[in-house]
Amino acid sequence: MVIYGVYIVSKSGGLIFNHDHNVPKVYLSILFNYPIDLKLVNENKKIVVSFGQHDGIMVGHTLMAVNGITVSGTQLDDGRDALEVIEDKSNYPLTLRFTRPRVTTNEKIFLASMFYPLFALASQLSPEPKSSGIELLEADTFKLQCFQTLTGVKFMIVADPAQTGLENILKRIYEIYADFALKNPFYSLDMPIRCELFESNLQALLEQAEKSSNITHV
Repeated sequence: MVIYGVYIVSKSGGLIFNHDHNVPKVYLSILFNYPIDLKLVNENKKIVVSFGQHDGIMVGHTLMAVNGITVSGTQLDDGRDALEVIEDKSNYPLTLRFTRPRVTTNEKIFLASMFYPLFALASQLSPEPKSSGIELLEADTFKLQCFQTLTGVKFMIVADPAQTGLENILKRIYEIYADFALKNPFYSLDMPIRCELFESNLQALLEQAEKSSNITHV
């Protein structure tokens, strides 16, 4: 059981905290014939897909290996330039291994702003009066649990579908937030949370939670 990350969204819909706890790396290995239907470019000393898609490989994915030889920066571990190897027709067929990019901070801010109206919409569409909105989203590869405080701050946790006790974990995160963020004299409401004690206690909580199916205390 794995916890992927924690997000805190202010009552106005802004992302004020995010923590990547255990984000899995997804690798895709595909056998290509010449010419490949992807455009690869050198970007920030990495070889990334800038155009096209192929069997799950999309724009932004990073090249990790060619025929099992690891790519470090733009070169293979045997010293050859990776792009030159890929452009040489005589080297085909080639097995290229890619990994998807990590979600950037700007993308997280955008996703948090998208969740806010969805939460409000769910509250309005519910046939039950005074609905709490979205509490749980489940998919094949993850689930998202949400806890909204009386002041409108939303605590969200993304985890493996098999992870249990997420509701209790969120309430413990709220307690840590109250103890180490709200009581911090230098913290202002609805502003990004930058508190070392909050982060260290959150990390300890998540590590303990992964070892237990139903956590109540750290």
